[in-house]
Amino acid sequence: MRMSCKTPLSILSAMSVLLLLAPASAQIKEWRQPALQFSGLLNDYTPSTVTNGPYEMRGTWKITLDTFSGTADFSAELNMETSDYGVTTGVVDPTNPTTRGAHTHHIALTGAKVTWNMTGCPTFSPATDQGFQFTGTVDLLTGNGSPAPFETSPPSSVLQICVTGGDLVAGSVPYSNMTMQFVPLASGAASPATKHFGTQAIHGVVTKVD
Repeated sequence: MRMSCKTPLSILSAMSVLLLLAPASAQIKEWRQPALQFSGLLNDYTPSTVTNGPYEMRGTWKITLDTFSGTADFSAELNMETSDYGVTTGVVDPTNPTTRGAHTHHIALTGAKVTWNMTGCPTFSPATDQGFQFTGTVDLLTGNGSPAPFETSPPSSVLQICVTGGDLVAGSVPYSNMTMQFVPLASGAASPATKHFGTQAIHGVVTKVD
């Protein structure tokens, strides 16, 4: 899939990093974009240990990065259904697609502080070279439009988002990979959402930067 953007991606990425790292400069502030929009696709699997898993996860996601406040808003819309592995465990009847338990989730995280490093982010092979991340308590986590039954009310699961890619040089895509991962709460307890999504990183691809 071709990535599209209004400005050449390498130029936009280099500008965004410099502008965010040096907000005190009047000259840089004059040229700074008020917001950057990242969006893409999400495709992955849950562990087999979740109830009726492993589920296939397919969806879209979006990040709005406010360059003035250094904060980000994240949202994702995904559908899930039990993978073919469920046939081997008897969860799925391959002649009856309704046994796959298809359902949807909407997830939102707003106003999270952005950090311009990859410390604690998932690793890849070949490795990604640079990127940013943010972590916070989700504001919304639904199951088929209603509050997810595995989540607390209000939501308390903590979500880490990492966006990484190649070096800021010609011939590279600086923002290529996205991961979302439900991480432990401040108390050390597991986020409630891990009961359904697992504790592993959920992988996606960046398709557009504006």
